[in-house]
Amino acid sequence: MRNIFFALFFCISMGYSAQELNCKVVVNAEQTGSENIQVFKTLETQLTEFVNNKRWTTRGFKLNERINCSMFIIINEYDNDSFSASIQVQSSRPVYGSSYSTPIYNFNDKYFTFKYAEFENLNFSETQYESNLISVIAFHVYMILGLDADSFELNGGDEYLNQAQTIVNYSQQEGYKGWKLSDGSQSRYVLIDNMLSPTYKEYREVMYAYHREGLDKMSTNVKAAKEALASSVTSFQTMNNRRPNSFLLRVFFDAKSDEIESVFSDGPSVNVSNLLDVLSNIAPTYSSKWRNIKF
Repeated sequence: MRNIFFALFFCISMGYSAQELNCKVVVNAEQTGSENIQVFKTLETQLTEFVNNKRWTTRGFKLNERINCSMFIIINEYDNDSFSASIQVQSSRPVYGSSYSTPIYNFNDKYFTFKYAEFENLNFSETQYESNLISVIAFHVYMILGLDADSFELNGGDEYLNQAQTIVNYSQQEGYKGWKLSDGSQSRYVLIDNMLSPTYKEYREVMYAYHREGLDKMSTNVKAAKEALASSVTSFQTMNNRRPNSFLLRVFFDAKSDEIESVFSDGPSVNVSNLLDVLSNIAPTYSSKWRNIKF
């Protein structure tokens, strides 16, 4: 009986202590012309294990709560242990009462230069710099965790987004691109700085209302959920009035434009005239999608 009890306790504990991410990592080196070199396969394997096997938080995750995400790394050039690359990071989360997963984070990080020696240990520190490879990967891990938490609770991702900012702060010392304000308007620095700035507070408010008051209620009242979703998106107008054409609007619609088009191009019908006006104003780049909204 005692053995059965401990076996049951172990299974329950394991169910609540799974790692946080279910991440598919791909390293594509086709552009180098040497994609079959073993170092690229080793890097892919090591990063997959690093991201998925490490405990990134103190929170207990059930196995079915792991966040589905992906990191697609394109190696542009390499020379011995020096790599020049870009990384496309995406994540999603399930919608309540359905089998649908909604995109949460979709970011194309073009500033990904790093050094890597095959089979080197990959270690992360919350408080100090280890390598640019580790810093970039960990930064996006905490962005995934932060935005996922924000979609369930208003400002629920504070702890994780603050850690992402800490990574930015201690990674500036090595001179790699993407960590400083001077590195352009679409850098990791700008992303997390804007995310935590009161100037753009509506972004995180929308992330919560869009998902919890909108998508998660589709299974019980589709029309009311669509109205709540439309209301959440139109609140971006306030942020846009304060800071027109912000980087965060692009980040949001890179992830959500297809979904918004789909949701509002099918029944039941709701009044979307104000939504369309706002979308055309704050996200004109996606006008071809907004023209497909008929209801």
